[in-house]
Amino acid sequence: MLKLYQEPYIQEVHHERLKNVRLFVKREDLIHPYVSGNKWRKLKYNLIEARNLGHDTLLTFGGAYSNHIYATAAAANEAGLNSIGIIRGEELQNKSLNKTLTFARKQGMQLEFIDRKTYRLKSEAAFLDALKTSYGDVFVVPEGGTNRLALKGCEEMVTPEVRKFDYVCCSSGTGGTVSGTIAGMQGKGKVIGFSALKGDFLKNEVRDLITDYGSPHLSNWEINTDYHFGGYAKRNELLDRFIEDFEVSCGIPLDQVYTGKMMYGVFDLVEKEYFPRGTHILAIHTGGLQGKNY
Repeated sequence: MLKLYQEPYIQEVHHERLKNVRLFVKREDLIHPYVSGNKWRKLKYNLIEARNLGHDTLLTFGGAYSNHIYATAAAANEAGLNSIGIIRGEELQNKSLNKTLTFARKQGMQLEFIDRKTYRLKSEAAFLDALKTSYGDVFVVPEGGTNRLALKGCEEMVTPEVRKFDYVCCSSGTGGTVSGTIAGMQGKGKVIGFSALKGDFLKNEVRDLITDYGSPHLSNWEINTDYHFGGYAKRNELLDRFIEDFEVSCGIPLDQVYTGKMMYGVFDLVEKEYFPRGTHILAIHTGGLQGKNY
């Protein structure tokens, strides 16, 4: 249902700071102009399931700068489905829309703003039932797009070529992408998820996701929580300078919310000699460039 505009490819990164290892990037960011990277993967089977079940409307959740809201609006529009975005922050409804929400509305998404306390109920059955009462027989996609169908899509990022790498790294927010990657690696190599959020909760989230997905035996993974730069969407001059240098030196754009933090972490771990000499590392570029420089 979603068009794949370009097959992702793997390219090697050359930089003076990369000593004794080889670093490659899988360019998932190039597969679609609006539904890029992991969002394309996460939404693929959710769209198919919604259509198979006879739904004509997607309902999902996100903040004002959400890559997921942006991508879901575009994906639903392309697939011929309606979309509703439940947006965190009731105070935003009387303000001018930012670029993300403006784009979502132009794609046909109905935006509904709710207060932050109510938003925390987004996974509760009673709240979801109330939404269906208000908006009809909608197909609900969780915040960030993470569910079993999302893991199935993200698992497909892992090709036989990807399984040859010693380490596979990706950024992580809700845990769906890294969980699908873990499943796809089938016990080979090691997967490192770089958390974009502050706190250790993501480790348990990923463990629960891969267990529910039928892969509780897989242990070749870890969640690194050292490179969130203060929390979700937080940044500082050090991160900004790294992203600028990487783009100039390597010709690959990064965003400051997810991929920039992951790549900073990879470079820092290389310099700390975390990776054995001769290691081949693959970093998955999950897109999200629409939020760059907010």
